[in-house]
Amino acid sequence: MSPVTITLLVILVVLVIAIVVLYFLGKKAQKKQAEQQELLEANKQTVSMLIIDKKRMKLKEAGLPQMVIDQTPKLMRGSKLPIIKAKVGPQILSLISDEKIFDSVPVKKEVKAVVSGLYVLDVKGLHGKQNTVPQKKKGFFKRTMEKLQEKAGAKPVK
Repeated sequence: MSPVTITLLVILVVLVIAIVVLYFLGKKAQKKQAEQQELLEANKQTVSMLIIDKKRMKLKEAGLPQMVIDQTPKLMRGSKLPIIKAKVGPQILSLISDEKIFDSVPVKKEVKAVVSGLYVLDVKGLHGKQNTVPQKKKGFFKRTMEKLQEKAGAKPVK
């Protein structure tokens, strides 16, 4: 056998092993996420709060309890999280928001929020008009695809 084929076979074997390892790690992470989601759903409660401020901040700068910072993995401590400062009853708390709802959280408004510990799962407006987030401007390719799909009678891809 030539050295080129041996090198290609070795690279192929290493890639196959890497794919298998990533597959099993992905399955394990998916199970862990499902368990955590169940815990969040079991412990959720509705709370009325006044949203003071919202920002994406590093974990250490967010003003969260030291116990929360200690429990997070070292790799996650440097990443920015969506943090909401809110007045719940007489006290002001820093809460971690779900990434999906962070943009729709109104600032300086009273809301009813579904909270599980320090994690905000959902927010509904209580008083006043609900501010809608303006839609992002679509690019040339996206607009063209929608026009073509509309002419063809197909459902638009989201």
